[in-house]
Amino acid sequence: MTMRERIADGKLFTDDCEGMPEERRRCKVQMAAFNASSPEDPQERARIMTELFGRETKAWIEPPFYCCYGTHITIGDGTYVNFNCSFVDDGKITIGSQVLFGPAVTIATVGHPVNPEMRRYMYADPVTIGDNCWIGAGAVICPGVTIGKNSVIGAGSVVTADIPADSVAVGSPCRVIRAINENDRKYYYKDREITEEDLAEEAALSGRIE
Repeated sequence: MTMRERIADGKLFTDDCEGMPEERRRCKVQMAAFNASSPEDPQERARIMTELFGRETKAWIEPPFYCCYGTHITIGDGTYVNFNCSFVDDGKITIGSQVLFGPAVTIATVGHPVNPEMRRYMYADPVTIGDNCWIGAGAVICPGVTIGKNSVIGAGSVVTADIPADSVAVGSPCRVIRAINENDRKYYYKDREITEEDLAEEAALSGRIE
């Protein structure tokens, strides 16, 4: 079994062979270029992102952004990643479309055995985030987690287990506190109502974005 096969199978692995150090070094060079890029040159940022992720990516990522490989990350169209996010992508990270990330979100797909004699080894477990999720600032998403579509993860949460679709979940460890409901279609924040004017503006913005 190759080391890459061990990673894919969730077995213990090391990352100092099979070209992985060279891939991480390539990623660091591309991250440095992306993080130093000018906000006045979005085409150059898009070009670097294509190299970093190994595919065209129609998302917006605010520098600085950090990852290990880049090519293990798939990000859907219209997703927004705020500054200081870190994606530890020894395992695969799959992010849907129209996902919102607050600042300083960490996604980790890799862990170490608790046994101190084995802690130099690692294991990987993929992370999946569905369409239209909102991940609050400073949240930490741990290995193996799946977050269902439309769900909200509160700021500072530590997500250690799967979160179902259409849920609001907060805390450390993160727990579902309620389902997204009809009340959320009426109010956008506390007692602030969504008005017809808001809906018209949203429709106009959608038309301009498309």
